[in-house]
This record gives sequence, C-alpha cells and structure tokens, in this order.
Amino acid sequence: MAETKKGSKKIAQKLLHKYRLVILNEDTFEERLSFKLTRLNVFVLMSILSILLIVSTILLIAFTPLREYIPGYSSTALKKQAIELNYKTDSLQKVIYLNEQYFASIKRVLEGDVSTVNFNRDSIIEAAKIDINTIDLNPTKEDSLLREKVNKEDKYNLFESATSHVNFVLFPPVNGNISEEYNSKEKHYGVDIITPKGTPIKAAADGTIIFSEWTAETGFVSIIEHSHGLISVYKHNASLTKFQGELVKSGEVIATSGNTGEFTTGPHLHFELWSDGYPINPTNFIDFNK
Repeated sequence: MAETKKGSKKIAQKLLHKYRLVILNEDTFEERLSFKLTRLNVFVLMSILSILLIVSTILLIAFTPLREYIPGYSSTALKKQAIELNYKTDSLQKVIYLNEQYFASIKRVLEGDVSTVNFNRDSIIEAAKIDINTIDLNPTKEDSLLREKVNKEDKYNLFESATSHVNFVLFPPVNGNISEEYNSKEKHYGVDIITPKGTPIKAAADGTIIFSEWTAETGFVSIIEHSHGLISVYKHNASLTKFQGELVKSGEVIATSGNTGEFTTGPHLHFELWSDGYPINPTNFIDFNK
C-alpha cells in the first residue's frame, strides 16, 4: 500500500511540476514570451483543443457545402436534379396515360366498338314530369345580390367572348345519295354516300387531322378533331391529301373518294360523326343531297 501511495504521489508531482516555456530572439537571446506550464495544464489544453477541432469539423461537414467534397455525401445539385426528374417523370406518366386513353378512343371510333344509348331528345322535358306550380321561382336575396354584382362586372368587361353567339355549322364532305343509313343497332355508326371514284372529300368543319393512315378493313382513313368535342371520320378513300397534325378549314379537300378496304362494295364515302365519344347520326346535321 505504501508503495502504491508513493507511486501516486510521484505521478501527481510530475503532473503538477511547473515548467517555463520561454520564447527568445535567436540573434539577441532577448526574452519575448514566457509561459508557466505544468504537464496537467498541457494535457487539459490539448484535450480542449482536440474537442473544439472535432466539433468544428462536424459543423463544417453538416452545415456547409464542404460535405459535397467528402466521399459518401451526395451533392446538393444532384439532389435538385433528382427531384426535378422525379416531377418530370410523374408528369410524363400522366401525359402518357391521357394519350393512351385518347388513342384508345380513336381505335374504338375506327373499329366501331362502342355502346350507344338511344333516347328521344324531344321528350326530355316531358319525361321529367315536373309540376311548375310546385316550384318557387322567386329569386332569393342572396341570388339578387349576386346577379347585381355580376351585371356590374360584365358591364365593364372589355374582353367578353363573342364566340358564344356563333353557330357551329357542318359542311357536307361530299354530295350524293345515301346507300346505307346510320344504324347503331347493327354497329353502322355512319352513312354511306355513293360518289364517283376520285371525287374530292372535304372537311366537315375546321379542325385538326388526328389520324390519316391506311387500315386493312376501311382503306385510307382520315379523322378530324373539331371544336365542341366533335370528331368526323372519313373511310374507304382512294388517297389522302392531308396528314396527321395538319390544320384544315371547313370545305377544304382532305382526300379523294375510292373503294379501298375489305368492308366496301363499291366507290363511296363512309362518313361518321362522334360527339364526346358517342356516335351521332350525320343526317340530323348535314344534308348530303344538295
């Protein structure tokens, strides 16, 4: 025990033994600085400096761009690019999904694969069977205030659209007798118009060519997308003069009539009208016998 105590005292004496650190001028040996030190002070000071160095290094790595130069850390620019690419990929997936739906609708138009709902448009009001006497049509106070506010805003509206008063007129693509009428029950979603081979086929209205290709069953086919959700289809053509992506005007020649495709029995034009994805009878809107 005595030897252990002596050893501890020696260690304590060594740690607390004072030393002087002197800085001299090499030429004149003039004393410039001097420090009184002990081994314990030096150890404590070195420990504190080491801790400060470690903490400052961690802070620099964690909160400054210097971490990008250390292997294993990702770059901020790369993260930004990855996020932007992720957003673009998501947007492209949505666009692809919409395009697939759009092309599927065009495919159904070409193949005539669609279910229709027949109803009498003239009897819609009668079918409702609403007793007008049981309805209070007097405007409420809130409704009157809203109408007054809207009227004031519209009074000074310089950019009011005038297109709402314009009637949408369809142009006959070709004139001639109809050999086969529209019949949704037999999936004949258009009319067959007899016309000599090589007769110019004209656009029924302003629009954009969304399909202009050859098909085995219906020959050369042209499809035009118009406003108001309307699509017109022209089948069994001999040739096409307008192609996909081109803008056409009402009455502009888009093809020449013919007898192409498997489902044809002679020179004629098979013409279809589709509204919001449903076929409609073209003779309700166009007179082909002018």
